[in-house]
This record gives sequence, structure tokens and C-alpha cells, in this order.
Amino acid sequence: MPFTSLKLHPSLLKGIHELGFTRPTPIQAEAIPPALAGKDVLACAMTGSGKTAAFLLPILHRLIDLPRGTTRALILTPTRELAAQIAAELDELAAHTPVTAAAVFGGVGMVPQEHALRSGVDVIVATPGRLLDHFRQPYARLSGLQYLVLDEADRMLDMGFLPDIRRILKHLPARRQTLFFSATMPAPIAALAGEMLRDPARISLQRQAAPAVGITQAVYPVPAALKPALLVAILRRGDMQEALVFTRTKHRADRLAKFLEKQGVRSERIHGNRSQSQRTQALAGFKNGHYRVLVATDIAARGIDISELGHVVNFDVPQVPEDYIHRVGRTGRAEASGDAFTFVSPEEETDLRGIEKALGKRLPRVIVPDFNYAAPPPARLEVPHQERIAAIRARKADERLRAKANAERRGRRPGPGGRGRRGR
Repeated sequence: MPFTSLKLHPSLLKGIHELGFTRPTPIQAEAIPPALAGKDVLACAMTGSGKTAAFLLPILHRLIDLPRGTTRALILTPTRELAAQIAAELDELAAHTPVTAAAVFGGVGMVPQEHALRSGVDVIVATPGRLLDHFRQPYARLSGLQYLVLDEADRMLDMGFLPDIRRILKHLPARRQTLFFSATMPAPIAALAGEMLRDPARISLQRQAAPAVGITQAVYPVPAALKPALLVAILRRGDMQEALVFTRTKHRADRLAKFLEKQGVRSERIHGNRSQSQRTQALAGFKNGHYRVLVATDIAARGIDISELGHVVNFDVPQVPEDYIHRVGRTGRAEASGDAFTFVSPEEETDLRGIEKALGKRLPRVIVPDFNYAAPPPARLEVPHQERIAAIRARKADERLRAKANAERRGRRPGPGGRGRRGR
């Protein structure tokens, strides 16, 4: 089925054609018609399925011929990267329309965002926390809102945003069209959807969450301490030109990126402790090929959209299957192909079995030829928690001793008469 069969505005079809898209993905084909008809939509859509255009196109279609100067659509999303990605995709699709949009998220100045809200751009793409910051001011009124999108709803739950979403809903008109998208549908998200939606069109609700069909998945058993060396070995084989690598913690992401740089692999990292400008620079450098490896934590798993990304590496096994789905979904997007490799240590086998149970299959195991699985580890990426605590306590004890010694020396310092201060 071509895009022309969806009866979208000619200006949108022109933009779609220039972007090289000829036919909608399954979620787009199912979600766009009811959304164009004004119905609420509840879609359980896997990561990388093309769902962003599934909610953007019907909203843009209905906004094109309306007067400007009123914000009529709000898209809520969990992370800064995802907000920026959605805003960028909107700009591309709306290139031949008068529709305007702005991204509203933390880590950057509020003044340009305030201007966008005051001027009434057509679409606001926002993270919950920063939008609530603006709602404290009188200029942030969305009384003319007609369309609300909740994207990556289950990730909102994971990040603790559900109370914020309920506070945001109090600022919005009750009469509106709501499009609700989630990769999975846990009970709290299903309950929220029940509160927000009126007789929605339900799409793929019963479909088991799984990576896109174009993703080749494999498991690499390896001792935990040899994971860095294994990653370098695979990169040096030349089969993996670029890779998005996920670690368990921010500390491990920092250490792994530094290790890769020392091995001659240009790398950057992206996680919650990095400033917005650092995260933007790292993502841009990875997209343009300046960095061969981008190391990320799960906060970025749903906010990175890179066309033709060939490889995702789970450096650490995710503890829950849903995180595995979201991570590997960064490749194989919109029916493309890609590879997802998972490094599993003996200690992580239990988590891997949980993922395989959710997928309904056992993932193939791969042993890298000529890699020395018994070699001494080249580096330690993360100091054990108890060891870190002991080091902190030792450092503080040393600081107290030095402070006490300094105080005693100051107390014995000779005065003007040649006597110590205690003798005066």
C-alpha cells in the first residue's frame, strides 16, 4: 500500500517522497487512518517500527489549514534525545507546510522555550519535568490544545513520570484527541490509557513485544573482566564498522569509552550525568562517523534514532526483557536490518534466560576465533560497591587526620613573645 492511499495532504506527501519513503510501515498503515478520522488511538508498537510518523502525519495533516498562533498539539516523551529526535522528524515531514514546532526539555535555557510557548507554535514536543517547570508561569497555557500524544508510555513509567503526567493532564483541555503509544503494556500503563482515552482504536495490543524482524541476534559468552577486550577484538575484525554499546551504569560507560580510546577506537559516551550539549555533541559525532562507538546507558535507549545503524552491543545484559527490546530496537529500524550482540558473563546467565523466555527462543551462542578467553583482564571497568565505600571511608579518615594535625600545628605556633599561643 503506498502512502498516497492514506489520503494525506499533498504537502505532506511531497515531504514523504523527498525523504525516500514509498509505503507505510505496518504501524503507520494501521494507526494513521483512525487518527485522521479523529479517533483516540492505543498502539502497542515495538521500538523501531516507524511509530513516530504514525502519530506525526495525521496531526500535521489536520494542522496545515488551521490558523497559526495557537499551540494545538502536545507530544510528551521521556527523554531529551527522543524529544529532539521527534522535533527533527516533524520538521522534515512538515518541510512544505506552514506548521511550526519546538522542543521543550531540560539541560538547556528556558528563554527560547518560553518564546515558543508565548508565540503559540503549532506543536510542542516536551519532556514532563521541563513542561511542568513552564506550567508554573502564566504564559504556559495550552487552552487551545486539540491533540495529545503520549510516546514511549512504558518508559515514562520506568522513569517515574506517571505522577508528572497526571499533573500535566490537569493543565490540558478535557476535549481532545489522544494518541497513546507504548512498546509494552504493563498494568499501570493500561490503567493510565483507560483514564485518558475514549473508545480508542486498539492496534497490535496483543502482539508480543519483540525486536524487529530484521534484527539478527546473538550471544557472546565471555568472562566479565574480558568484555572490553572482546569488544575491541570484534571491532578489529572489521565486521562491525560502528556500534551503539549499552552498559549497566554511567561509571562503566565512562570507563569503557576511555578504554576504547586508549585502544585506538574513537568513542564517546552518553548518559544522565552528561550535559545536554555534551550529549548532543556525542550523538552528532556518532551519526556523522567521527566516533566509531557510542557508549550509552538505558536513559538513551529510546532517544537515539540513527538511520542504517548496523550494530547494537549489549555490553551488559539488561536485567529486564523490556530493556533488551528497547536497546536492540535502535538497529533494524523501520524494517531495515541490523545486528544485536549481547555479551553475557556467567553471572548474567539468569537475566539472559529471562530475556530468552520473553522472546520465546534461545539465542545462538558465538565464540570468536583466536580470542583468548583465558587471558588476564586488560582493565577493570567498575570497582565493586564495597570496595568503593571502603576507599571513600579511608580517604575521609585520612582527611580528618590531616585536619587534626594542621589544627595542632596552628595551636603550637610561637607568638610575638617567643612563647606558643597556649602559653600566652
